[in-house]
Parts: sequence; C-alpha cells; structure tokens
Amino acid sequence: MHDIRLIRDDPEAFDAGLARRGLPPMAPDLLALDEKRRAVITELQAGQTRRNEASKAIGAAKAAKDEATASALMAEVATLKTRLPELEEEERAAEAALNDALAAIPNLPLDDVPAGADEDDNQLMHERGPKPVFGFDIREHDAIGPGLGLDFETGVALAGARFTLVRGAAARLNRALGQFGLDVLTRYHGYEEVVPPLLVRSEAMFGTGQLPKFAEDLFQTTDGRWLIPTSEVSLTNIVREKILAADELPLRFTALTPCFRSEAGAAGRDTRGFIRQHQFEKAEMVSIVPPDQSEAEHERMTAAAEDVLTRLGLPFRRMKLCTGDMGFSAARTYDLEVWLPGQGRYREISSCSTCTDFQARRMNARFRGEDGKPAFVHTLNGSGLVVGRMMVAILENYQQEDGAVAIPDALQPYLGGLNRLEPKA
Repeated sequence: MHDIRLIRDDPEAFDAGLARRGLPPMAPDLLALDEKRRAVITELQAGQTRRNEASKAIGAAKAAKDEATASALMAEVATLKTRLPELEEEERAAEAALNDALAAIPNLPLDDVPAGADEDDNQLMHERGPKPVFGFDIREHDAIGPGLGLDFETGVALAGARFTLVRGAAARLNRALGQFGLDVLTRYHGYEEVVPPLLVRSEAMFGTGQLPKFAEDLFQTTDGRWLIPTSEVSLTNIVREKILAADELPLRFTALTPCFRSEAGAAGRDTRGFIRQHQFEKAEMVSIVPPDQSEAEHERMTAAAEDVLTRLGLPFRRMKLCTGDMGFSAARTYDLEVWLPGQGRYREISSCSTCTDFQARRMNARFRGEDGKPAFVHTLNGSGLVVGRMMVAILENYQQEDGAVAIPDALQPYLGGLNRLEPKA
C-alpha cells in the first residue's frame, strides 16, 4: 500500500517508479481522488463547526428574546443535521475509492533493481557448487520418481491435474526434507518455529498483497476464508494492527506448512512431474525489522536459503529479478535457481523478497522508534525450503545408473542413516 502523502509530495517520482514496472502514470488520477476526499472532509469539518456555533448561538438569541434570529439559526441547524450525514457518507465513499485505487498498485522497485520485462532480463549475482557429471544417460525427475513412490496417475485420479500421491521412499524423503529445512533455519539462522493457521480471513490475504488482485490464484472455502498459498500470509500477519516496542525487533519466523495455489496463470506450464502443484509443502521465512535493518536482513535471509542448498550439495545460482519479473508486494527479489541436470537448466527453488513498508501499511503494523513515535516496520519473506522442488533437485542431481538415488550426507540422519533410496523392483 502506498502513502498518498508521499505521492502528493512527489508525484513525478511515483510515476517514474511505476514506469520501471511497465505501468502507466497513476499519480494524476490518485491525486484527483485525494483532492475530492479532502474537499469533502473540509466541508464536513466546516459544517460540524458551524453546527456547534449555531447551536450555541440559539441559546444566546433566545436569552436576548431575539426570536427571529433564533428561528433562523434553528433552521440552519436543521439543514446541517440533514447535510452532515450525507457528507459523512461521501467521505466514506471517497476514502474507499482512494484506498481501492491504492490497493491495486504494486510496490515500487528499489533503485538497484534492474530494468526489464521478464525473466530474460534478470541479473546473475553468482553461481555456487559444481554441476554433477554423469557417465550414463541422465533422466528427468518424472522418470526417476515413480520407482520411488511419486504416483502421478493416482494423484490425478484422486484430485485432478497438478496433484501427486507421494508414498514409500519418496514420502520418507519428503518428510526428511521438511524436517531438515526447519532444523537448519531454527538452529543456525535464528528463526522461531511457528505452527500457523492454514485458513485465514480476507484481511490477512489483503495484508500481504494477495487480495484483491490475485483472488483467482487462491482457493476459498464456503465460509469465506482462504487456504494459504504460503505461510508468509499467516506469519507476516502476526504483527497486524500492532505497535511493537523497538526491542522486540527483529522478529524472524519460520513454518513448514502445506501451501495451496490454483496456478490460474500457469496453464500449460510444467504440466509434467512434480514442479508446479496445487498442493505442496514449504518451510517459509518471514522477518519483521526496523527500516534501517531491512537491507542487511534481505542479504541475511537469502544467505540462509543458500545455506540449505549448500548443505545438500546442490549447485545453484542467485538471480536479482528485474522490474518486470518481481511479485506484487516486492521492492527487490533474489531468486535462487537450482541446477536440474535432467532438464539441463536452472530452475527457481527459492525466492527471497524485501517488501519495505508496503505490506506493513496494508496491515497497519508499526513499532515505536527512539523518538517514541509509531513508524511502519519493514517486512521480508523467503522460501527456506520448498519440499517438492527440493525433491526434484535431489532426484536429478543424485540419480544413479541403476535407478537408485543417493542421499546427501546432511540428509542421511533424517532417514535413519540411509544413504540410498532404492527403486521398487
């Protein structure tokens, strides 16, 4: 959510930020809505002041036995009593119109975000880890997975496209990956583990930017609540409508939850295999920090996600997303892309974003600084470990010629010391 006062102070800078997002100028329309709202407020306040003055004057006129003046003032007060509720309704409507317009506008990119239209314009930051070398024909995960328990056909039969039944060795690996991700984030990176609701109200979805713009990407229940697309929604909204003490910050939360996405905008993409599912598990990271710590926190969070990949021995690269490829609430995003030898390319496995005060304004989440005045916090979120995509990466990078999959050393304790997953005969 944007601050109309900042737009009022520098509309050219606001529109320049929108232009970097590939959007047309919006400041003139927003300022027109703001001017209408302010004009109604001014008229309402003047009317309330005049009503109070006239009401007092009626008593004075009657005391002076000036009935003509008293009658005129009473008529004026009666007119104001009719007009003021109308103005109050006009104020509410003008406020709603402005807020609705502001709520539909994405966050502005930070100055260092590269300009661009799509993923082809993203900026490579660094690459880490050697790519594996195989002495046999490499297979993709959807050819390896069925022998280990990724049952694509039964998943579709049970629930439809983009659902997979996970059983046997694959189910054990799924569980191990989730536990491993939580342990790395809590033990080594200071995140507090949380078990949050999977169903949330519309206000929570609005707070992190999923509503109103992206309703079609979500699943809604019959009672009006929403299944979370990521635990970012639940974790970030922990501070909704709160004023935190400065010494409470930073807050760092993590949760391993199922996530639910309709993938409405992904028709025809990744229809094979385990890459893009309606239901998946993810260990999410969320940070709530003072504004002067958000830059360092973004690097810290991304380094934590990189540590997960490094411990699993997976080759990856960090990309800084361009202005045209960032999410709605993000001011800057780093994507971590893991090497998939079966596909012969890097694929996104983690996304870490700083949202500056954009979400905080939508949630009214603040803290008291040294001056004692409430100020908006900054929020950040990132994927610590997306279980399904991490499984894909392990199947492809650790595949063996006989159809087995080797287990990374760091993951073996979570599988009872097992160092290989053997396919069913």
